[in-house]
Amino acid sequence: MMGRRGLLAAGAAAATLGLMVFATRSRSVPVPPPLAPPEGPLKVFHLGHSLVGPDMPHMLMQLAPEGHAYNSQLGSGTSLRAHWEPDEAILDFETANQAPAYRDAKEAIGSGGYGAVVLTEMVELRDALKYFDSAKHLGKWADLARQASPQTRLYLYETWHRLDDPDGWLQRIDGDLDALWTRQLLGTDSRRNPQKPVYLIPGGQVLAAVARSAEAGEIPGLVSREALFARTPEGELDRIHINDLGAYVVALTHYAVLYQRPPIGLPHQLSRADGSPAEAFSAAAAARVQQIVWETVRALPRTGIAAAGAPA
Repeated sequence: MMGRRGLLAAGAAAATLGLMVFATRSRSVPVPPPLAPPEGPLKVFHLGHSLVGPDMPHMLMQLAPEGHAYNSQLGSGTSLRAHWEPDEAILDFETANQAPAYRDAKEAIGSGGYGAVVLTEMVELRDALKYFDSAKHLGKWADLARQASPQTRLYLYETWHRLDDPDGWLQRIDGDLDALWTRQLLGTDSRRNPQKPVYLIPGGQVLAAVARSAEAGEIPGLVSREALFARTPEGELDRIHINDLGAYVVALTHYAVLYQRPPIGLPHQLSRADGSPAEAFSAAAAARVQQIVWETVRALPRTGIAAAGAPA
């Protein structure tokens, strides 16, 4: 049996440990230095899951300068840990990874042959952080890229949660950026590598901004957040996966961050990865969406854009 003094000591130690954990989580995360626009087209590697998908990187290639190329390794709901650990299964690996886009992730990132590497973590992000060592494995992938080539630019693609999230879809996007994506997922690696950090591609932030503008009547022909999301084969709303319009928004966001350029005036009628025409915004709607994308990414300094506003 532990005596009263021992109990008090144990309690004090536990309290100290709790404060240390809190302090680690609440410590500010360095704002990364701004980036210069790349000098030419990029070769990009996308690591992730179905919120990357086959179509968004293909749309990005159509928006980007001639010579842009990409490869990917994807799964369904796949964590960064599952991509890293050889013994962990990747759900839907065979169907998600098709030639010519697929390339083994460790081989690709370890080759040093990419101008940019975009990492994507699974959602629910709270579960990824708690059970799947998200921050640790983001650091592993980032270190692999850094060791292969100091010129490779590193990014985290911020996604979103289900439209029917009990805490609210917009509320989660607003609250999670600092609390989860920045402080918990990016924090440790950013403090270790302040001059060679992982930058942010704020897909969730931009999608939320477009949804808010649509619901305020500011985007011709788009009236709700649901209009950015896919439908199941039975016609039901898919509450997590975006449709062609949503993929276009996210592709514009990738373009603006990767190339450090406004996406104003880019094409809006694109094709899917299989070559079929993608559903498209009207010209007027696309112009407004492009403006929203640029306003949003410029307001977030973790994108690396030099003209960004105050630190998030």
